[in-house]
Amino acid sequence: MPDLHMVVCVKVVPKSEEIRVDPETMHLIREGVRSEINPPDMNALEMALDLKDRHGGRVSLLSMGPPPFETYLQAALAMGADHVYLLSDRAFAGADTLATTYTLAQGIRKLGDVDIVFCGEESADGATGQVPSGLAEWLNVGQLTLLTNIEMDLKRGVARGHRELKGGYEILEVPLPVVVSVTTACNEPRFMDYRIKPWAFEAGRVTVWTAGDLDADENHIGFNGSPTVVSSLAEAPSRERKKQFLEGSPAEIAQLLLNVFREDLPQ
Repeated sequence: MPDLHMVVCVKVVPKSEEIRVDPETMHLIREGVRSEINPPDMNALEMALDLKDRHGGRVSLLSMGPPPFETYLQAALAMGADHVYLLSDRAFAGADTLATTYTLAQGIRKLGDVDIVFCGEESADGATGQVPSGLAEWLNVGQLTLLTNIEMDLKRGVARGHRELKGGYEILEVPLPVVVSVTTACNEPRFMDYRIKPWAFEAGRVTVWTAGDLDADENHIGFNGSPTVVSSLAEAPSRERKKQFLEGSPAEIAQLLLNVFREDLPQ
């Protein structure tokens, strides 16, 4: 078969400790907030780059978001990917997972001849885990979910995925093309290659596509294409930690500690 063409869907998210939501719009606040590539997506990128190292081919990055995301995507480009495509249009704003997967699927169709689409297990800001399966449905292709490793049989045109189970693992085979989701922390993402970093950060390295470029149906994108909405927000109550200081000799403290544990054990 021809060289593998792998697409990695990556999302730029606020750093988890800085995630805030506007109570009026119910949207994430990005102004003044540090961002990063979604950590699980980095595991997906590493899996794709590892396949490229072993079998050749090319790796394209696909993301959706505003123009400032370009710099983050170029950092991923410096890790060894070949191309970056950013889907950026105000019409995409307010998308839920259904509209997001439709938009990404339109981008993948525009790329054409894609063999494997890699996704992280979930995003750090939404954590729905719905994008990989949604993409497979829009593209009408098979899927391998929650993989820890992947092998290729290029002669047969199939992907063989390893998935961990309680007490063991299972191996699944699916013909190409296929959508793959990767478990978080299943590998160690590589560092940027400083030999190609100057090339990766050159102006114009990111190809930007709008809704018009994708020939996207306006009823399936952004807020209009999103059947789910956030109707309200509530802050989870916090509880004060119980603090108790134990004094005495080591033997006395050990006995006091044992008594504390006994109080909390079910009778």
